[in-house]
Amino acid sequence: MHALLATSIGVTCAAALTLPLAAPAPAAPVPAPGAHAPAASAAEPSGSTQSLPLRPLTEASPRATESVSPLARGLRQRDAHRFSLVGVVWDDADAELHGTVQVRARATGTGRWSGWQDLETHNTDHAADAGSAERTSGRVRGSTAPLWVGDSDGVEVRVRSGDSGPQNRAGGTAPLPEGLRVELVDPGDDPQQPPTAGDPVTVTPTTGTPATGTPAVGTPATVTPVTSPQPGALPEAAGLSLAAAESSAVNADLAPLGATEIPALSKAESEEQAVVAAGAKPFVGPRPRIVTRKGWGADESIRERAFAYTTTVKAAFIHHSATGNNYTCSQAPSVLRSIYRYHVKSSGWRDFGYNFAVDKCGNIYEGRAGGVTKPVLGAHTLGFNSKSMGIAVLGTFSAKNPPAAAVTAIAKLTAWKLGLFGRNPKSKVTLVSGGSGKYKKGANVKLNVISGHRDGFATECPGSRLYKKLGTARTSSARLQGR
Repeated sequence: MHALLATSIGVTCAAALTLPLAAPAPAAPVPAPGAHAPAASAAEPSGSTQSLPLRPLTEASPRATESVSPLARGLRQRDAHRFSLVGVVWDDADAELHGTVQVRARATGTGRWSGWQDLETHNTDHAADAGSAERTSGRVRGSTAPLWVGDSDGVEVRVRSGDSGPQNRAGGTAPLPEGLRVELVDPGDDPQQPPTAGDPVTVTPTTGTPATGTPAVGTPATVTPVTSPQPGALPEAAGLSLAAAESSAVNADLAPLGATEIPALSKAESEEQAVVAAGAKPFVGPRPRIVTRKGWGADESIRERAFAYTTTVKAAFIHHSATGNNYTCSQAPSVLRSIYRYHVKSSGWRDFGYNFAVDKCGNIYEGRAGGVTKPVLGAHTLGFNSKSMGIAVLGTFSAKNPPAAAVTAIAKLTAWKLGLFGRNPKSKVTLVSGGSGKYKKGANVKLNVISGHRDGFATECPGSRLYKKLGTARTSSARLQGR
């Protein structure tokens, strides 16, 4: 199992950016500060998930007369509380669903039903690595990719086993996984930013050693649990819960506590913030504007409180979310909140799986919590989550070209973030596989520094149309770095 550093970061000033061109000092865990957690702010959308069991299709349809089959399950048309994203989960995370999953949704208030839409069933490749603490938590379930259907109040589902799956002992198609359920996710309303009250919020450093920007290679795995809140000085003017303040504080050297975005910087400003070895030339692209978790309305109470880190960032894996293209850019925060809730509440992950997300208009969003400059351990590329980062472009790009703005955003983000770790976007790097459907555990694999998900796993992701654009992204990213 790859070593990782999991640490609870409190309300503290983050350390200066550190390029791993000079050997960094070992990172010390920083306990969460003692403080009364303010009540969850109204500015933090709550959201909800409806989880409904799927029955054999003879039970799902009152007109069905055939015998019950273990190869087909579903849910007949029914009313539901409002939701915007749909996915199907099952009990065993190691079991694959060989077959088809289709859903229909009824638009809220109109009575109009959509046509049948397919869900991507091969989703095990978007997951934490085998043997990792996240994978072995006992909470992880098998799941399809989720699908954004927009504001809906009715649902119908059908799941059928396919001929391409493994054969059972009798020679027939293997049955569907046990415990199939449809998950209907409501992202909640968009966040309303709290009014500014008085002076800017100040952040009081905790006692102890602040975490460095990059943990040292080979640092033993360390977990520092969040302690029970004690009387303290978390400023109520921030309008943040304790978990939200912790999530924001790890970016405190980039933006104020509670900021909804991290502003863009010029190349010169970005390089000035980076600390490099004496005489070394920093190849760091201009920092792009990044919408924070606060900005897209992440409910920080549902994720695991501790942050998990790997040792460095050697590569970026590009994904598509496979949630469909039927969203507007103004809806992107709702799409993110829905995926986040589906990853945590439905799939059983510790947090949002990807390190960053990009929408069709080229907006860049902070993903998994832990700090945008830090090597946060994600759950995006099975076997290669260690020493990498995952970027998901919201949409499905198997048959549709990605917008130019999204490809440009990939180039901007990678030029900056990979530059912080001394990586050339046009070069190659060797990663050690943690075990995937393409490479056995322990294999040394040479990959592009900017790779598609399919380069590390036998998958269609990030879609053939987006994959074809990665060469353009590499060239643009290197140019932004000044190479």
